Amino acid sequence: MSSISFKTKLPVIYFSICICTAFLSACSDNANSTFQGYVEGEFVYVASPFGGRLDHLLVHRGQEIKTNAPLFYLESEDEREAVRQASESLKVAIAQLEDLKKGKRPPELDVVQSQIDQAIANEKNSAIQLHRDEEQYAAGGISKAQLDNTRYLHDADVAKVNEMKNQLVTSKLPGRIDQIKAQTAEVGAQKAALAQAQWKLNQKLVNATQSGLVFDTLYRLGEWVEAGQPVVQMLPPTNIKVRFFVPEKQLGKIALNQVVQIKIDGNNSKKNIISGKITYISTQAEYTPPVIYSNETRSKLVFMIEAHPPVDLAPQLHPGQPVAVKIS
Repeated sequence: MSSISFKTKLPVIYFSICICTAFLSACSDNANSTFQGYVEGEFVYVASPFGGRLDHLLVHRGQEIKTNAPLFYLESEDEREAVRQASESLKVAIAQLEDLKKGKRPPELDVVQSQIDQAIANEKNSAIQLHRDEEQYAAGGISKAQLDNTRYLHDADVAKVNEMKNQLVTSKLPGRIDQIKAQTAEVGAQKAALAQAQWKLNQKLVNATQSGLVFDTLYRLGEWVEAGQPVVQMLPPTNIKVRFFVPEKQLGKIALNQVVQIKIDGNNSKKNIISGKITYISTQAEYTPPVIYSNETRSKLVFMIEAHPPVDLAPQLHPGQPVAVKIS
């Protein structure tokens, strides 16, 4: 579907008419400095960066809307699923980080404590056996080798108790600093993935970035919209301007920010006269062929001038509408 072909066909026609009438106006109405022109609109074509089926069109042609008003929705099931997946992945990463900070769970600590209790009991038994063997050795009842073996077993039990106590202390500690840093980075990455997924979903719901007139809608419900293809054609009041043409000899009267009076064609009522301000003066002369650039024909050269009406009055003007502009 073609959507950007409309832009300024009418102004081209009025451009030719206005250049011709500008000369007549300059001759007949020079004293009043009134020139012919037309209204032009610089349209804003609103699109989504992603393609999809047009499920909801929330505006209609000719409607005035405010900033942030919703314009249209594209189907977004894939994007919604991506947001849900990213959200769950973030929850997993956060839970793992919290687990690293806490150390082992209470049931795991209970297991270690039970192992300590068993090691202490073994150490007590080996201590009693060592005491007996020492008495037996003193009475000559056992050999030196048997006493040494008993002593080694007791020392091993003592070492085991110390080991398990240290293991209990270690189990209560959080994960190592490097592990916590790595998991913290993973949480950050998952947050970024969720933000990206949410942004893509938001692009399927397009709002107006400024107030203005819905000049046209370019798709119907159910149609497939390619990525970047405009769906709504808007005309903000700040983008409405008047173009008129001034002969070369009168160009010296024109200056930027100069106030002009814009009269809507076909109505002599004062209510149809709008003030405006000159915002652009062309640096290039224009003329209607056939013409020879010479001293004899310089009077036929005209320069294009642009003026913007006040924003609150701009909606009274319509693109392509002929106007007369009077220089104050």
